[in-house]
Amino acid sequence: MMRYLSTTAIASTVLLALALPAFAQDGTATAAANIAAYSGIPAFVAAGDPFDAKACMADKSIFTIPASSAIPFIKTITDHKAEIAGALGFKHEVWENQGNPTQWIQGIEYAVNNKFNLVSLLAGADPRFFEPQVKAAQEAGLKVVVSHLTGLEQDAPAGVDAATAIDYRKAGELMADWTIAKTGGKVNALVVVSNEALSTDSIVSGLTEAFKTRCPDCVFEIVNVPITDWATKIQPTVAGALQSNPNLNYVIPIYDSMSTFVTPAIAIAAKGDAVKVVTFNGTPFVLDLIRDGSVEMDIGENLDWIAHAMLDAEMRLLCGLAPIRDSKVPLRVFSAANIGEAGSPADAAKGYGDAYVKGYQDLWKISQ
Repeated sequence: MMRYLSTTAIASTVLLALALPAFAQDGTATAAANIAAYSGIPAFVAAGDPFDAKACMADKSIFTIPASSAIPFIKTITDHKAEIAGALGFKHEVWENQGNPTQWIQGIEYAVNNKFNLVSLLAGADPRFFEPQVKAAQEAGLKVVVSHLTGLEQDAPAGVDAATAIDYRKAGELMADWTIAKTGGKVNALVVVSNEALSTDSIVSGLTEAFKTRCPDCVFEIVNVPITDWATKIQPTVAGALQSNPNLNYVIPIYDSMSTFVTPAIAIAAKGDAVKVVTFNGTPFVLDLIRDGSVEMDIGENLDWIAHAMLDAEMRLLCGLAPIRDSKVPLRVFSAANIGEAGSPADAAKGYGDAYVKGYQDLWKISQ
């Protein structure tokens, strides 16, 4: 559990900004500018050179082990991976599980026994929990990769063949920036994390650095709730914070599927007007919560784009091409101002433009 402090002013509120010290004005202006830069439609950037994906993958197979099939964000990505693989014509299976490392080990063993070519450990299925099984899979001829697990600045877990990363640090920075800009530097926040996920370290580093450099008087407390305990512990944790801290004005669940258990606690306490929720991932049901006012902001990742990017990196590895470190998956800030672009109800692939669809078709040499 950590606590930091800060003072700034929301850039769009000129009178408030003028009433604050110069440092506070600069910090708020920086935060607001960062939010503005990530609020528009992102551009598609290819992560590598084109290759004939269908021809290369015709006799190959990928086995995806997600961190947990119970998390809507992850389930949506795996569903989209399966759809894309089907369209490309190669074998792809998903290991359904509830986030228990023992289940991940069983998945590895299944992949080996069924002679898959590559195991994809997706969005939190951490190979540090089963290094002997990873080594055994590699000795059997399988590639083992992690995707959507680490930030760009983090080292890949030892022993894997490749790691495709996301800019988690920027996501953490943007969550802090939103609260700084919206409160004029008077943040008092509860940050809910899951420390067992490697991505958490990257997100928290971006968040704490933004508060340190732009709002050193902002107050925030970090609490850890393991993924397997989300359904039982997040709501009472938030409820306790709302009761013990009357000045709380933000709850920041760093993974947006946590919002399922955050928003009821705020509603029951009748704190919806005073305590806002900002989060990260862009899961469709959470984007819908922006529309109904339960969530103020969600830093979205196009989940269909993620599925394309993860498969792109995995196929390249099986095709003998250079491994991809930076997936080039962009982020977009969603709020009441632009949530209409995500569809109603929100769609995992809407709100980010469609340039990435043709971009991957061109990369994979798919005929139009």
